[in-house]
This record gives sequence, structure tokens and C-alpha cells, in this order.
Amino acid sequence: MKPARSKLVYECTACASQTPKWAGQCPGCQAWNTLIEQRLEKSTGHRYESLAPVSEVLSLGSVQAVAMDRFSSGSVEFDRVLGGGLVQSAVILIGGDPGIGKSTLLLQTAAHVSQVQPRVLYVSGEESLAQIAMRAQRLGLADAKIDLLAEIALEKIIQVISERKPLFVVIDSIQTVFTDALSAAPGSVSQVRECAAQLTRCAKQGASTLVMIGHVTKEGTLAGPRVLEHMVDAVLYFEGDSQSSFRLVRSFKNRFGSVNELGVFAMTERGLKAVPNPSALFLSQHAKPVPGSSVLITQEGSRPLLVEIQALLDASAGAQPRRLAVGLDAQRLALLLAVLHRHAGIACHDQDVFLNAVGGVRITEPAADLASLFSIVSSFKNRAIGKGIAVFGEVGLAGEIRPCPRGQDRIREAAKLGYRRLIVPKANVPRSPLEGLEILGVERLAQALDALWSSA
Repeated sequence: MKPARSKLVYECTACASQTPKWAGQCPGCQAWNTLIEQRLEKSTGHRYESLAPVSEVLSLGSVQAVAMDRFSSGSVEFDRVLGGGLVQSAVILIGGDPGIGKSTLLLQTAAHVSQVQPRVLYVSGEESLAQIAMRAQRLGLADAKIDLLAEIALEKIIQVISERKPLFVVIDSIQTVFTDALSAAPGSVSQVRECAAQLTRCAKQGASTLVMIGHVTKEGTLAGPRVLEHMVDAVLYFEGDSQSSFRLVRSFKNRFGSVNELGVFAMTERGLKAVPNPSALFLSQHAKPVPGSSVLITQEGSRPLLVEIQALLDASAGAQPRRLAVGLDAQRLALLLAVLHRHAGIACHDQDVFLNAVGGVRITEPAADLASLFSIVSSFKNRAIGKGIAVFGEVGLAGEIRPCPRGQDRIREAAKLGYRRLIVPKANVPRSPLEGLEILGVERLAQALDALWSSA
């Protein structure tokens, strides 16, 4: 009897959908040039066991809610991003550019956890044990009670985890792990998906907290299928320039905490250190106010931050003026310029407009609209905004200033950092006046600009 032959399929590297024939565009996610050839192995049986302890149908009221056991990672900022600390049996995926500090952060976390619980396992598929020992020595962690394993075979890794039952496991990285059940090369879509699924099952059944390091593509997203992000409990990304001494860790998914939390670290010779006052990183220290600069009160998760927004307008030399935004939404910049022309009478159609959020932070919330427009108008008029002024607010297409969530937290953060004059949406003005603060509530863009220059 002839053995069953494996079947060739084409799998999308973006969405993991499969098609029997190659095509230039994926039929699932419509991405171009993402289909690669994969050999579909014949299944010998079920590879997974149910993670649920029961299979019977229960009413919601009869299920007892159990509080999640958390333990500290050793870093206040990392605990903040995780939602209060590491959760037992949680599976975390962390990605970032090469050399940005992923392995350093997790080695420091493993060393701290080993002080409380000695069952800590660090699995390396990219570095030798000697290289890890050299990093630990540089970080002052040479005496940490961490078990090291240099292995990329999935079956051997799961066997070690099942035997030792560690509390905390680091996989560095998931793209290097492979299973003998598939003939595809390590790092391929099928290998990454299969290995991540089996490691997740192993961690859930063994009550181990598992952290997987993932490679990123040139676009900055996690390499491999998007289904990988759905398997895990939390997805974290390193942000910022690897050439800078500061690192930002942002939470994009967290089943045990709020999303979009931001942790700020400083890279030192002794590893990553938490930054106690992140707002100081995002504010330039000017000797006196300069044109094209305003201070935004933004909200990152549960943390309010003050960020300097800089703008530069220059006469365009070409037929098509440039619109460039760094750390802000470039498409929203074009929208704001149209609103500025229509409702404030300031035309920038012959100007190159450059907008930047200082410090490498990326701001996605619309509360940055008003600060962006203030910086643009300040640069256009070559007139500096007065010192001690902070602002936030969303600008609508009709020129209205819309309220922003958690306005009271933003106002308190600005007051704590010494800002005494705030321009905010009228709906965010506190009902009772705050001592030492002058809060101007505005409803329209023209009114906001009048308030700005009256206070400058």
C-alpha cells in the first residue's frame, strides 16, 4: 500500500488563509504577494486537548469568578503595561525591532521572578548559553537562579516544561522553534502557528506564565499570521528608535488589563530602568517659548502624559506641498488643515507642513487635534505660544471642539507639572474652579485661537 502523499497548498503570511493555487492577491485579506507554498501534512489524529476543565453547559450565575493571581515582574513600568503584574497561566507575546531590548527586559524579569520562585526557565533559540551568561553578567544578574535551555525543537521544549513545571517561561524567539510534525522550515507560517498553539496549550495546562518573543516585519508588525495574536492573552510592542536611550512598551491586547497602556524605560549599562516621570521625556527644554510648539495633554491607557507637539511650515517649492506627520496620523493632518482653512481662514495650500510628536511617542487619539492646530498656526504666524499653557481637544469637521475622555485626569496631570493655563473643550471644564489654575473652555476653533493669543 502506497503511503499517503502530502498536499501542496499556498498559505498567506498575513492572514494564514489557504488556497490550492497561487495568486498575486490573497483571496482572504486582499494582500498582495503574500502567498507562499506550504506542504500540508496528513494529520495522524488530534494534536490538542481541550483547555476547558468541563464540557457541560452551565449558566453564568452558577460559575464562580476567581481572581487572577498576579506577581510582580520587578519593574513598575512593565507591571503597568501588563495591567498590574504577570498573571499565572497567561501567555504573552512581545515584539519589537532587533536590538531594541526585548531579551534584556525579559532576562531582567526572569531574574526578579527567580528571587521569589526558583522555577524559572529561559529557552533560547537564537543565542548560545554563553551569550546569555555574558548579558546576565553585564546586567549584574550572573547569580540569578534561572534555568537555561538552548533548544529549538518544540517536542523537547514541551518535555522540559512538563517535567520541571516552571512558574515563568521565556521563549526567545517563537520564530526559531519548529516541530517535527511539519516539514516546513522554522519561521514559516505553519511552523509559527503550530508551535505557538502547542506552547500555549502546555502553559495553560501546567499553570506556567509564558512569554514569547516575536520577530517583526519591516512594517513593524509581528511576523507570522495574525492568528498568532488571537492565541495569546496579551500582545506587547516595543516602540521608539533603537538608537535612542529610551524605550516605549505598549499593550495592544490584554485579557487581564486595559489596552493601550504605555511603559517608559531608559536603556542603561545595567539594563532597562523604569522612568518615573515620562512626561519629562516628551517635553523639550526651551530657554524661552519658540514658534511652532505647543504642549498636549494626552492619555495613554490609564496614564495622562504631557507631550510637546512641534510644527514647521515652509513655503513649498513644488507644485504639490508636502504633508508629513511623525508620531501622529498623516491623514488626519490633511483633514485638520482643511478645517483650519474653512473655519479659521488660515490657508496652508502653498506651505509644506511638518508635524512631530517629541520623544518618539506615537499618538493615535483625536485629542491631539487642537494642540496640532495650535502648533501649525504658531509656526505659520511665526509667533510663540506663551509659557505654561497646555491644551487638549478633538476638532470636528464643522469646527467644533469636542470633549475628550478622562478630562479631569488630564487637568490634574498638567497642574502637577506646573502648567497653570489650560485650553480645553468646554464640556471638560470642571464644575468647581481649581485653585491656581485658569481653565478656558472653548466650543469652536475660532474661539480657541482667540483664547490662545489672548493668553500668549
